[in-house]
Amino acid sequence: MPIIAIDAMGGDHAPGEIVKGVARASLETDIDCLLVGDERRIQEVLETVPYNPEHISIVDCRDAIGMDEDPHEAVKNRRDASLLVATRAVAEGRANAMVSAGNTGACVLACARDFRLLKGIRRAALASVYPRHTEYTGQDPLALVLDVGATIRCEAEELVQFALMGSAYARRISKVPSPRVALLNMGVEASKGGETLVAAHRRLRRMPALNFVGNVEGNDLARGGADVIVCEGLLGNVVLKLVEGIAEVFTDVASAAARRRLTWRIGLALLARGIERLRELTDYTQYGGAPILGFENLFIKCHGRSNARAVANAVKVAAKAVRDRVPAEIAEAVASLR
Repeated sequence: MPIIAIDAMGGDHAPGEIVKGVARASLETDIDCLLVGDERRIQEVLETVPYNPEHISIVDCRDAIGMDEDPHEAVKNRRDASLLVATRAVAEGRANAMVSAGNTGACVLACARDFRLLKGIRRAALASVYPRHTEYTGQDPLALVLDVGATIRCEAEELVQFALMGSAYARRISKVPSPRVALLNMGVEASKGGETLVAAHRRLRRMPALNFVGNVEGNDLARGGADVIVCEGLLGNVVLKLVEGIAEVFTDVASAAARRRLTWRIGLALLARGIERLRELTDYTQYGGAPILGFENLFIKCHGRSNARAVANAVKVAAKAVRDRVPAEIAEAVASLR
């Protein structure tokens, strides 16, 4: 089984929920976990929950990067912070992949500092899954979108590489034999979106090994027509936060309506199954985290508000990505392009 390094001090609910999540994974799987952080605080949490000590080791370090800290300054000056100690453990071969719910910018910069980009890759991409409508029985209810924040502005070649990386990840993790890849654009026409998107569309269309289905608009995101959505990091981050916000607003509105009128409570009761389905689809805790793709090593970035369930699932996703050789799959896809 792979060894997964976990930043115990990163996240809004660290170290409590992080350590509890690792404890949960130690009971549910045979994955070996390397908890990196304040050993005293980690042990205090472990004493409150059941866990398998055979699958948990601790690397003691007292410093941690805060969620609101400037990423560049923190990565530059906080060498002994838990996030950076954990990435070095992976880079040095003491662990096979890493999980953190910490400062997103610092996570990306830590990868860039300690991990090597795969040969031919120009920029890394932060990918994320999101719920969508399914068109056929057995279709994965989640689509993958990248980039969602690692690279703010992109050139056409970088978007092409994001498409290759996303397709490789979907093949390995979602088990989609030929993932449908699309560019997020302001129109479906190949001429839309400006020079960069037009050039990326032209190149993707000429790649027979990639199942490119063209451009999709914002209203197509929730449909099942594409398995991998490619875009610049600025746009992808806005899309991701919009999806999260819609789910939260819907839940809040339903709760408020239920408190106001009996007739609304009755109506909501009739819709209970659909509301619960929406809640399940938009519950990030069951997805684990978002991979940072393009490096030789794997990094799974959890939501900052991750609880124990989310962390445990992120550990499982990281181990699965190691076992399924995701970086090697991406490297092979990029090599075929060259």
